[in-house]
Amino acid sequence: MSGTLINANVVDALALPRVVWLRPNLVGLSFPLMKLLPARYIVRKALEDGSLQPGGLIAETTSGTFGLALAMVARLQGHPLFLVSDPAIDAPLKRRLEDLGATVHIVEKTGASGGYQGARLEVLERVLADNPGSFCPRQYTNPHNPGSYAPVAELLAHATGGVDCLIGSVGSGGSVCGTSSYLRLLFDELRVIGVDTHRSVIFGQSDAGSGRLLRGLGNSLMPRNVDHTAFDLVHWVGAAQAFLATRELHRNHALFVGPTSGAAYLVADWWARQNPDQLGAVILPDEGYRYQDTVYDDAWLKANGARLDVLPHGPVEWDQPHDGDDPWAFYRWGRRAYGEVMGAYEAHAELVGA
Repeated sequence: MSGTLINANVVDALALPRVVWLRPNLVGLSFPLMKLLPARYIVRKALEDGSLQPGGLIAETTSGTFGLALAMVARLQGHPLFLVSDPAIDAPLKRRLEDLGATVHIVEKTGASGGYQGARLEVLERVLADNPGSFCPRQYTNPHNPGSYAPVAELLAHATGGVDCLIGSVGSGGSVCGTSSYLRLLFDELRVIGVDTHRSVIFGQSDAGSGRLLRGLGNSLMPRNVDHTAFDLVHWVGAAQAFLATRELHRNHALFVGPTSGAAYLVADWWARQNPDQLGAVILPDEGYRYQDTVYDDAWLKANGARLDVLPHGPVEWDQPHDGDDPWAFYRWGRRAYGEVMGAYEAHAELVGA
């Protein structure tokens, strides 16, 4: 056994996914906690270039698994961690973050735009200003986020010999954009399908109404790490459809995952059925333990109007991105920049500050 394996901590041991065959022409990249990969890499690079000192404060805004990944990395490397979140964070995750030593600040009031993102960023900037020498990973804008996925592309290439299509959910822009950029160095004909949800601005919808029940993908602000020119197709998946697909993935393949994985699987399984002679790979970002009282609870699904008995056979094709009500739809993005697709609507996309 190599010294690397002997000295691996839990972050190193869990950072890479398992390759699981779901169909003869579809593999899943199943992560225990995908955000460990960018969290570890971003902190490592910050220490190397001096933007983070040993023992220095790390501060970030997050309500999901990037916060958990940062808490694990910070705890093991001796960094205090300050996380800014909002009421959407689930209580078990908050308790786990605090048990790992993180300070979790909950923003109770929305910002001027009506959402929490702007208000969270205001708190974050104050914390950074009040703590000289502190470091913010900025997962939405830091190029080391997509840059961290080179090992995933290498793992997939070794496991399959080559893939025709990569499917994954889009939130910060890191996993799909990063993995596909490396895969296309090896397989230049690779097709990429992004999976978003309704009321997310990433691919041209508005966030009007907010309160997305399906979390972990999509965004209310436009992440600069999203390379729109990477995507051939974009799918929008509703919460009920993603939740049932999550349960189907568990029932049919014994893969216990979260709803972000379920949304990606729904699209990937459809693609595999449409393309039996090609090989696809789908990114499954995290496990299902955080969702045992929600997605895996029939009573919760019914109470939230998200109970669905049968999955739709396939998506509706849209001729342009819009705020449509179709529970599952897709659009042929065609590897174009956001402005090329949206034209005059480009001005409505709010960029996250650098």
